Amino acid sequence: MADATASMDGNGRAAAMPAQRVSTGHAATAVVVSEASADALAKYAAFCGQALHAPAQGAHWARHWTRSVNADALIATLSVDQKPVLALALEVVRAGPFRIARFMGGRHANGNFSAADRAWLGKADCAAIRSLFDAIAAARPDIDVLALQRLASELDGAPNPFMALSGFTSPNVSLAADLDGGFDAVLDRASGRRKRKKHRSQIRKFEAAGGFRRVEATTLEQVGAFLDAFFSMKEQRLRRMGITDAFRDPDVRRFFHSLFTDALHRQPPSFVLHGLEVDGRLRAVTGTSVCGDRLICEFAAISEDELTPASPGEFLFFGNIEEACARGFRLYDFSVGDERYKREWCNLETRHRDVLVPLTTKGRVLALTLHGCARVTALVKNSPVVWRLTKALRRKAAGKSCAQE
Repeated sequence: MADATASMDGNGRAAAMPAQRVSTGHAATAVVVSEASADALAKYAAFCGQALHAPAQGAHWARHWTRSVNADALIATLSVDQKPVLALALEVVRAGPFRIARFMGGRHANGNFSAADRAWLGKADCAAIRSLFDAIAAARPDIDVLALQRLASELDGAPNPFMALSGFTSPNVSLAADLDGGFDAVLDRASGRRKRKKHRSQIRKFEAAGGFRRVEATTLEQVGAFLDAFFSMKEQRLRRMGITDAFRDPDVRRFFHSLFTDALHRQPPSFVLHGLEVDGRLRAVTGTSVCGDRLICEFAAISEDELTPASPGEFLFFGNIEEACARGFRLYDFSVGDERYKREWCNLETRHRDVLVPLTTKGRVLALTLHGCARVTALVKNSPVVWRLTKALRRKAAGKSCAQE
């Protein structure tokens, strides 16, 4: 049990987050929980520099998210024998009368894997991890639930330490393409003859439409133009489909502008934008993160215009995956979401895991509610008939809404 005291400020947040010190087994274990101040983020960045972590748990993601979207955030660091071995970077959000601590980014954070020392991961124990949770509860008694969602089971062969805790399967599938054997092998596993034929046909169509080029955003101006085009494409398409646009919030858009702009100054860049230009206009955009031996497609969108039937998004993925193979990546990860265009490339299917940790009495009620919602979502999405009907009803409702406007 962590020995901690914390006074509350006027906003219900912990004004002081002292170090929590406990002992676990034979190792001296210490937990430090602090608000995500400049100093705490700098220490987190130093740890991330030598730790294993997913892109959304990286120091740059955490720094830009707290600056652009949500400053109510904390860093909880577990040390063993005075050496940091695990760190949680979390934002605190409201859900009605509840407060939830979750990975920074919400729905934008997928395949989550907290910053951890690779050597420690092989001997991580649940007691040490629970001491981390106890310390967070003591430092921030206003938090009702820790929601560690969309957890990847492993990263670069190392196990996710939170997989040992009680949890449940996330409702959304994650898809990836194995790049072993190079691009020809990838095509052979994914209807290569048909893909090559269609690719040649697309080239002819794009040449006839005014010429084309696949471009990587390498300047500040290109990053701004690519992201603005993506946000516009995504908003238009999701609106037509009746889906809430997760990129609509101006703060979220500002975050992605900062994140991808900052990446320009790093070699190799950890976040990269690609676009397909036809006749001088962007027709498709992808945002990719680099994580060890895998490339992760964080987002993608296509324009709704006369060239949409030519599938500019598929054409761009063809080039992206070909380049990933040439650069020696092991996986091209399409991340969360089951879409036809992903299935056409992917031969690997994984399920992430959700771990909900109640920290208060009312937090237990919220955890049960969140679990119930996840089960309903999984039931709908895992039934082809129900899922097709749901999407059809959603599109119909979106059509009526547009007509009324």
